[in-house]
Amino acid sequence: VEIMPASALMNVMVGAARKAGRSLARDFGEVEQLQVSMKGPANFVSAADTRAEEILHKELLRARPGYGLLLEERGEVEGADRTPRFVVDPLDGTTNFLHGIPLFAIAIALERDGELMAGLIYNPASNEMFTAERGKGAFLNDRRIRVAARTELADCVIVTGIPHRGKPGQDLFLREMEAVMSVTAGVRRTGAAALDLAWVAAGRFDGFWERNLRAWDLAAGIVILREAGGFVSDAEGKDKTWGVVSAELV
Repeated sequence: VEIMPASALMNVMVGAARKAGRSLARDFGEVEQLQVSMKGPANFVSAADTRAEEILHKELLRARPGYGLLLEERGEVEGADRTPRFVVDPLDGTTNFLHGIPLFAIAIALERDGELMAGLIYNPASNEMFTAERGKGAFLNDRRIRVAARTELADCVIVTGIPHRGKPGQDLFLREMEAVMSVTAGVRRTGAAALDLAWVAAGRFDGFWERNLRAWDLAAGIVILREAGGFVSDAEGKDKTWGVVSAELV
């Protein structure tokens, strides 16, 4: 068994994720109760999201005060050091969370000089922590993970995201879905893009595609997937440098 060689930086990211995860887990328990109430859980979920982001913002900057942040809710927070920044999604899989479905995650990446250096994806409901640092491999709860070895599409399970009401690209998605489902062993949709990337890295899924994602959906998963031996490209199959800015183009 290979144990994760965690750096001081990764320890900071893990500590922040665990603290925010405890908050989300408590709120998730409340959401499950709210399912049966008349007022419904929607407002409560946005509050849970904000609470988790506050914890991550505070913990990351307490440990690395000069770093910048790119947060889903709060946006860009410039740091004194200029180049390093954390890219943070405090709650990926909000709709799942809202419905009491335990597939959601905290995602944190570190970007330096436009390059993705470290990534963490944590699902507090399952206590699964996926981590990777550039050049050090990818890990699930401290054990090394690698992408699946399947090479024939007919044997592969592919995961995707389906554009929901009000999102563009539904016709294109249906054409892509038809093409993929006709040649694979199955298509899945979990509702949490960060977890989809982590699960490809762990060999549970064989591939993932989705358009119109944002930097915080992708950044951590890209690092983990690459370090697990995976290949990342844009939707047209061209490999990119995949700094966070270009990650918004998918």
